[in-house]
Amino acid sequence: MSGQNTSPKPYPKNEASQPMIYQIRIEGHLGQQWAEMFDGLTITLEGNGDTLISGAVIDQAALHGLLRKVRDLGMKLISVKFVGPVAQEPSQANKT
Repeated sequence: MSGQNTSPKPYPKNEASQPMIYQIRIEGHLGQQWAEMFDGLTITLEGNGDTLISGAVIDQAALHGLLRKVRDLGMKLISVKFVGPVAQEPSQANKT
């Protein structure tokens, strides 16, 4: 071994009830009839033929629920990308 730390990076800690933004990429264009299955998320039909489902996910259980929907609908999952926490509005105390 070269002495480098090869342990996986820890999963980002979720602040109490702070949603995280994810992008789920599936192969093929998602038809409008399926859009309501992913209510509240943005569905983008990309030029390369893929569909990008993106938006805030409240917790890991909700993320797994979305991935279960992809599986149950027989869609081919290409990738899941963690984007980051949802941007919070500045507190009233910081406004002048």
